[in-house]
Amino acid sequence: MSALLLAADAAGYTLPTAWRALTKTGYFVGLTGSIGGLVTYAATVRPVVRGSSDTEAVGDNAVLRHRSASYLAWSGVVLLVTGYFQLAARVARAGAGMPFGDALAPRRLWQFLRAPADKGAWTAQGTVFLVQNLVLLVTAATLMTLFTRGARRRLGPIALTALPLALAVTLIAAVPVTAPQATSDLLDLVFTQIHIVSGTVWLGGLALLSLLATTRRRLSPDAGLLWADMWRRFSLVAMMCVAAVVISGLWMSWEHVGTISQLWTTGYGVALLVKVVLVLGLVTAGAFNQLWLMPRMAQARRAGETTSLFHLTLRHFPKVVWGEVALGLAVLLVIPFLSGSARAEAGSPEAEPSAGIFAAGATLALALAVSLYATAKTSDALARRQVAVTDPA
Repeated sequence: MSALLLAADAAGYTLPTAWRALTKTGYFVGLTGSIGGLVTYAATVRPVVRGSSDTEAVGDNAVLRHRSASYLAWSGVVLLVTGYFQLAARVARAGAGMPFGDALAPRRLWQFLRAPADKGAWTAQGTVFLVQNLVLLVTAATLMTLFTRGARRRLGPIALTALPLALAVTLIAAVPVTAPQATSDLLDLVFTQIHIVSGTVWLGGLALLSLLATTRRRLSPDAGLLWADMWRRFSLVAMMCVAAVVISGLWMSWEHVGTISQLWTTGYGVALLVKVVLVLGLVTAGAFNQLWLMPRMAQARRAGETTSLFHLTLRHFPKVVWGEVALGLAVLLVIPFLSGSARAEAGSPEAEPSAGIFAAGATLALALAVSLYATAKTSDALARRQVAVTDPA
């Protein structure tokens, strides 16, 4: 923070107000809980609990379903509250601006949502936010039905219904009211949404699985088998999210940072540098999981070592993931400080896309895909080596 303050003084960077920082971070926490929780439940938890049918697994499934329902229900509450404050923050910043406390009044919110369209716009900006917040309200209400016992018996259909609605909350807000002036403007919108969705899926999934792991004392000794499958499934989802976050993040960084030195001479650059360091911490922890823990889990599973598998999947693995959750929360706290542009602060020209830039981006994307594929193959090879060492026959 001290580095950010120094950069702000040097480059004329304006720190966000406290209410702006809190509302923006809170909004992304709400998106992370709902989008990440729903995608992870649909892609990781639900397939595993539906595929187990023996007596002990049925009991474990019930515990995991109950905790998942509670998480999703509370994520609806958080989304509703943070969405309301985020809308008030938009009102406070609109036009000539007003005190945040005044913007919380329903009358002020309604005036903002019903304001007429600007000249040349196909619709009013407030109308876009009105649709977004109506979808947010429906999403939150759908999730909050999971507080009831009857709805929890239909957890799967409710989660699959809420998932596209939760995704629509962020996608609708990005709809432009005027036509993009250049291809780069359209790409900026697309990559920003890819960054948001992939990041929330990654962090929200980590949070959901971490909370589910706290039920270990209520699970059977064989629950490690379920969890090994869940961690394996989520690792694939996480790797895809990492690829999307990195690729979209590189585009956005190029858009807003003109030179390497702007990372420590501008307020935006310092905030981005802090975020990059935190994300690198997340990626490092994920690589540790993929290259050290996953092979040992595979070895324990193939060897039938249920005690060791339970320890790895429900004690050791969650400890690392809780560290990732803490880093993810720190990333969300940094997001409000990424306002403006390092290029603008430093007086650099705006980014201009070219064939060379697109070629470099495609090359980086290909290299990243190859590295993630190599990581997955290396993890599998290490797992086979573990089995060969423990069972040479």
